[in-house]
Amino acid sequence: MDDGYQLLPDEPVADLDAYVAMGGGAGLARAQEIGTDAVIAEVRASGLRGRGGAGFPTGIKWRGVADAATADGRAYVACNAAEGEPGTYKDRPLMAKNPFQLLEGMCIALVTIGAERGYVATKERFTHEFGRLVGARDAMADAGWARAADIEIVPGPDSYLFGEEKALLEVVEGKLPMPRLVPPFQVGLWADTANPNPTCVNNAETLSHIPWILARGAEAFRQQGTEESPGTMIFTVSGDVANGGFFELPLGTSLRTLVCDIGGIDAEDVQAIWSGVSNSVITPDLLDLPMDFESMKEAGLGLGSGGFVVYDRSRCMVQVTAQLERFLANESCGQCNACKLGNLFMAEVLDRFVRGEAERSDLEDLRKRTEIVTDQNRCYLPVGGALVVRSTLDTFPEAFEARLASPTPEDVKVLCPKIIDVDEDAGEVVFDPEYHRKRPDWSYVAPEDVAVAEPWPAY
Repeated sequence: MDDGYQLLPDEPVADLDAYVAMGGGAGLARAQEIGTDAVIAEVRASGLRGRGGAGFPTGIKWRGVADAATADGRAYVACNAAEGEPGTYKDRPLMAKNPFQLLEGMCIALVTIGAERGYVATKERFTHEFGRLVGARDAMADAGWARAADIEIVPGPDSYLFGEEKALLEVVEGKLPMPRLVPPFQVGLWADTANPNPTCVNNAETLSHIPWILARGAEAFRQQGTEESPGTMIFTVSGDVANGGFFELPLGTSLRTLVCDIGGIDAEDVQAIWSGVSNSVITPDLLDLPMDFESMKEAGLGLGSGGFVVYDRSRCMVQVTAQLERFLANESCGQCNACKLGNLFMAEVLDRFVRGEAERSDLEDLRKRTEIVTDQNRCYLPVGGALVVRSTLDTFPEAFEARLASPTPEDVKVLCPKIIDVDEDAGEVVFDPEYHRKRPDWSYVAPEDVAVAEPWPAY
């Protein structure tokens, strides 16, 4: 944690002594010294915004939960490290390379908010990262770091909805990742009618920024990024690029820098880019768009969690869209009709287009469904489905026309961009080769039965 700001170290931080030698612990010490109001004022002045997708100002969130804790008597802090957004790979390197700074951020949050306990929720399949977190937490607790002993590392399922903050609280409580109706800052962990237990949920990357901000100050943090989106962010680029991986860049860096200069694809070869599965398609004429919250919003897009999947001009946009929508249909919890009757329907129709079995009337049915799929939705998942499908219909009408005549050629088909690993040395991003076996009831068809299984079984 020297004066040159960098969230990801060049090499993994070996142990607590190495972290302290880098300046670790200074942020927590200052937080204890200056107190709640001053800490929150510093975080607000830094302009730090949540790195989990919504970009909500962190200081405002902390202020709200801290005030609620004072009024109601009990609050909690939860770290969302349940990374699962397609095309995204940043929580895992943060936990693997420097779990200490994430946990120091948790300690600062606990001290500042006055929370009862803290939880870092991550996927149980992230075995290396889970072990790093537990080892770092134990070392910090043994060394007497304030509130470190009050942090629990919670393993959870390999489910997309585990990363939805309301569903994450369910997992922490030992339940399935089924999103609640009320947000955590209103009704939190182990709440009942008498005790709402407001809970502050921050993304792993957000919390990892906190120690440096407290140690060096808001103005130092603002030296990178933009006025409204200060600091750095970990971006992932994958798909049809020569050099895939994760890269820490200042917010406001152009998409062209990530996709072309770093990713290594010629601009004229880019056909489409997606930022996760909850945003509209990005076309190559927008390559010079700055990657910050305001610029993306003004363009009618979303920065998401910074994961960009690139498709070249050989790809069938209908099949790509079918993969993204299939992911959303599979990952739905099925608690509301928006997904049960909306995303599943769109996935089924898109699959018919890919097979070359759709009719022209299906185009209008798809479009109509994007307009009503969000009716009475419980979480944001159906909104993402509507954006993905409608934007592709609008941008690539000729691709759908082509699929009315023939199926997508096998040699241009792509996998669902759910990342299971990144080879930093080779610049290779590995997508899950088994995801095609998953079904909407969250089961997996046996490998030997895939060819004969029903593609979309009903709930």
